[in-house]
Order: sequence, then C-alpha cells, then structure tokens
Amino acid sequence: MDPFNAGWLSILPPVIAIVLALCTKEVISSLLIGIMSGTLIYAVGTDHSNLLMGTVETAFQLMATKVDFNILVFCTLLGSLVYVISMAGGSRAYGDWAIRRIRSRRSSLLASGGLGAFIFIDDYFNCLTVGTVMRPVTDTYGVSRAKLAYIIDSMAAPVCIIAPISSWAAAVGSSLKSTGAFESDFAAFVSTIPYNFYALTCISMVFILCFFKLDFGPMRRAEEKAEKGDVGRTDTATDQMKVSEKGTIWDMVVPIGALIVFAVLCLMYSGGYWGEDPAYHTFASSLGNSSASQALVWASFGAMVVAFVMFVPRKVVGFREFMDGSVEGMKMMLPANIILVLAWTISGVCRDLLQTPLFVESLVTGGGFSAMWLPAAVFALAAFLSFSTGTAWGTFGILIPIIVPVAQALDPNLIVVSLAATLAGSVFGDHCSPISDTTILSSAGAGCSHIEHVATQLPYAWVCAIASFIGYVVAGFTEANAYLSLCASAVSLVAMIVVLHLMGNKRSAQTA
Repeated sequence: MDPFNAGWLSILPPVIAIVLALCTKEVISSLLIGIMSGTLIYAVGTDHSNLLMGTVETAFQLMATKVDFNILVFCTLLGSLVYVISMAGGSRAYGDWAIRRIRSRRSSLLASGGLGAFIFIDDYFNCLTVGTVMRPVTDTYGVSRAKLAYIIDSMAAPVCIIAPISSWAAAVGSSLKSTGAFESDFAAFVSTIPYNFYALTCISMVFILCFFKLDFGPMRRAEEKAEKGDVGRTDTATDQMKVSEKGTIWDMVVPIGALIVFAVLCLMYSGGYWGEDPAYHTFASSLGNSSASQALVWASFGAMVVAFVMFVPRKVVGFREFMDGSVEGMKMMLPANIILVLAWTISGVCRDLLQTPLFVESLVTGGGFSAMWLPAAVFALAAFLSFSTGTAWGTFGILIPIIVPVAQALDPNLIVVSLAATLAGSVFGDHCSPISDTTILSSAGAGCSHIEHVATQLPYAWVCAIASFIGYVVAGFTEANAYLSLCASAVSLVAMIVVLHLMGNKRSAQTA
C-alpha cells in the first residue's frame, strides 16, 4: 500500500473516532468507524476501482501489519498472572495487610501514587499491576475508581519518560540515534529530564491531589459519589472468582517481584548484555539496545512459571484450577487487546497511509516561528499529533528527526529543551487521548469505565499541559534557563489547582 498525502484530511479519522467515543460512550465501534473513514479517504485519493472493497480490504490489510503480537501476548500473560494471583488469595492477603497498615484515605492515595512511581520499567506493566494491587485498598476507603485510574495513568508514561532505565528510554534512544546529532543517546535522554515539564508537573499534581483534597471538575463529582459508597465499580473477571483461603501475601509479592526482576534481566539479555559485542556490556547500553516488547513477554512467562511452582505443589490451587484461571485471565484482557489492535490500526492509517507526518512537518517548518517560540510550538504540535493518533512513541519517532535539525538551524541552545518539549507533548497527547493504549489499560487496571476515566482525567491533564506550555515559553525567552522555566511551571500549576478548586467550592455552594 503506497502512501497518499491527504493533507488536513489525515487528521479526520482520529477526530471522528474521538468525537464518536465521547458521544456514544462506546470505544470499539468508534475506533472501527474512524479506521474505515481513513481507509475510505485513502481509497478515494488513490482512485481505487471499488470504493467499498478498497475501504474494507485496506483496513484489514493494515491491521494485520500493525498488530504487535509481543505486546498482545504480554498483556494476555499479565492478565493470566493477575487472575491466578487473585485466585490464589495473594491479592486479597495483600489488601488485608495493606488495610491494616494504611489507616486513611489519604494514605491509600499516596500509596497508589508511590507504587506507580516505583514501577518505572514499563507503562503497560505499571497500569495493570498498580490497579490490581491497590483497587481493594482504595475501595475500602471510598476512593473512586476514576481517581485510581487517573493516578495509574498519570504515574505510568510520565514516570517512564523520565526514567533512564525503562522501555520508554530505549524507544527515545532509538529515535535519537537516527538523527546522528548526539555522541551519546543515553546522555541526550538524561539531559531532557529537567525540561520534561509535563511529566514533572503531572507527577507533582498527583501527589498534591493525593495529599490535599483539591479535586475539581468531573473528578470532584466522582469523588463525592465515592464518599457516599458509589466508587464507580466496573466488574472485572477477578471480582467474580472463587478465592483460595490458603493464600498469603507472599503469593502476590513473589510473582510480582519475579516479574520485575525478570523484566530487568530480559531487557539486559535482549540488549546484548551477555552477547558478543562489548559495546553493550554495560547496563545502560544494553537497555538502550533492548527489545522491550519481547523482553516483557519472556518476563511475564517466567512470572507465570514462578506462580505455578508456588501455587500448585502447595495445593493453594489445583493444577486444573490454575490452567482454567490462566484462560480466564486471558479472557479478562480481551476487550483491552481489541481496543489496542484498533488503536494501532487507526494510528497506522494516519502515519502510513494518509501521511499525517508530512502534514505536521509542514506546520513545523512552514510556520515561520522565531527561535524563542520553538519549544512551546513543538510541545503543542507533539500534543496535537499524539492526541490524534493515540501513540506517544509514534509521535516522538516522527518528530525527533524533524525537530533536531530545525532547532540546530534556529538556535542550537534550544536543542535539548525542544527535544524535551517533543517528549512532553507526546506524553500529554497520549495521556488524555481516548484511543491511547495506556489510557485504555489504566481504566482496565482500575476497573473503571473507560469513558469516565477519559472525562474525569482530561481537565487535570490540561492543567498540567498549560503549566508546561508556560514553562516552555519561559525557556524559549531565557535561552533554556531550567530554574526559571521550572519555577514558572510549578507556580502556574499550583495557582491553577487552587483557583479551580475554589471555583468548584463556590459552584457547589450556589447549587446547594
């Protein structure tokens, strides 16, 4: 399938999908219609002889090429692991242990955020693990599932994008390597961390909202309902299962700990740490050269083996029960996997068929921006593209090779901050897009309605985005002064949170 430069029409498919999802509250059909609208534009633009068959055939041909089976297998195995741990009583035992030690609602929120910060290896792993572990605890203290989903989503990609040891760092490093502009891709990535204002403000906002009761907008209404007993539960397969009475806290800690250890070791192995090339015999270089999706499949399989060895010989669960539970866990992940496949496909429609990157490049290079506005403009464009396609990795993969030469030509002092703005904008768009895989997995992990998660999270994401935009404006006018830029973002963030919370108080008082 040869690409077709559709210009501004290339953004119609994700716009159609997003609008339909928000209007109908149903994601799968909305994504499918968005995909078909894109392949229809492609069929018309390439003068296909049969528009109907051209539209359908192109859609499913592209879907077959865009599916990342490693990610699907990882999510499926992780669903199995989560299910069998819950079935063995490990999750319930951990929840009972945590409830005895977590004495308040605030502590349950802070513990959720802290666990999200701790699991920085991969955002998919983060989303599903934090939700499974903390859901019983937050339910006990009347925290809405929407709030839990927000914490999960806001501590997944934002943490991974500033963690030098993560699958995201590896993906960014591969994009930086293609530019040939840096002696060390790892050092270049590390240098962007202080300027990644969206990730920093997003993480800060999570802990501010966890520590202080400053909710506003739809999230405030969800929290008020939760305090009355309606946490917004969406039943998952683990809510219906028969749980063993023999499970202990170690039946959750050991398999999850094994998954983390195996993930690190497998990332090192896939990156050549024990290979023949001495260039990859260091921890950082092997991670930068690793295949994250393959490594996570191996790690999740290893964790399943550990769970089997722990549960079956001790007769915590029987052999047949373990295998049946594994299948039920796979079924639990089926809706999320379907949405992931459709999200990858619509992203491919935009990137590969309709040439959205060319449209974005023309906006970047033909906008006539002065160097001072470059970081802020890059942040906005990255956010727009990431929101439209639902993929942060695809966005910075597209933009980094464009932004580096543009920044070099306009002002070499702004290369690092412009790179950081690219990463930050990509995470923002991915964070709040209804068709983003991490948004989907966060709502699945929390057991929250996907549409409710998007609606309640969106105002919070925009607050962080505005604060970040202000920081990039300051960075552009101060030749990338990190201290002044961070201060501008931090002050803006706190001011907006307080003002919006007070406005919510006033509105509540008027309606009371």
